[in-house]
Amino acid sequence: MNRPESIFATDEIRLERRLPTYWRVTFDMPPVNIFGPKHLPLLSDIVTAIETDPQVKVVVFDSAVEGFFITHYNFLAPLEESLAVPPGRTGLQSLPDTLVRLSRAPVVSIASIRGRATGVGSELALASDMRFASREKAILSQWEVGAGLVPGGGPMARLPRLIGRGRALEVLLSADDVHGDLAERYGYVNRSLPDAELDGFVEALAMRIATFDKDAIAETKRLVDIASLPADVEIKPEWDAFLAALARPAAQSRIKALMARGFHRPGDVENRLGFHVGQLGK
Repeated sequence: MNRPESIFATDEIRLERRLPTYWRVTFDMPPVNIFGPKHLPLLSDIVTAIETDPQVKVVVFDSAVEGFFITHYNFLAPLEESLAVPPGRTGLQSLPDTLVRLSRAPVVSIASIRGRATGVGSELALASDMRFASREKAILSQWEVGAGLVPGGGPMARLPRLIGRGRALEVLLSADDVHGDLAERYGYVNRSLPDAELDGFVEALAMRIATFDKDAIAETKRLVDIASLPADVEIKPEWDAFLAALARPAAQSRIKALMARGFHRPGDVENRLGFHVGQLGK
């Protein structure tokens, strides 16, 4: 393979062209890959490139930060920064707009999950076409209810379609960590693989798909989307509910308690967020 060509790069999100037909998006937001309002336009621009490039057929999302795929939203950023980001081309707010467009793009999207996919990370993985997880290192969660919040990036619309209503409610309302093997059993991810095999498996699958005809890929995906993707009307209320919940005293109190324990900093709270949100009401 030729040396990858960087076609979109910031210090924190890199889009590399491995081949004209195969791209990689790598998140590098140390120390714990927290996603905030400043990243919303960057991710939207990447999805626009994926949507409009005539050659790309498959894109893989991964992380350069040990232990974290993407973790939660940035709660230290002023709320006004999130509110100031304009809606996207679907009319949805920026994050749900970007994730909806990724799901519908005529390109195969694959999340390669090593470390925590927590909140936004889980929501990006759910919006991707396929998800593959490190058996030893992947942790997925929608932790928000444990902090008095409502998830905002579409998991209530997407999870029941993947894993069924009961398991979706378990994931959402327990707000607990879901490790790689259980995620596979539930259907949260396609497969969990031994960590040493994850990169090779995803690379081989991406390279295989990249050799196929783009029109055949796009038309097959479009027809699967008709049968499986939620409508925008199901996605829209989630971001509004997230912002409304964020303003409630109960959520502010719980987030403050998490901050006092070490939230937003490297350490046990970020490494075991499911455990710590379970302690807040005790």
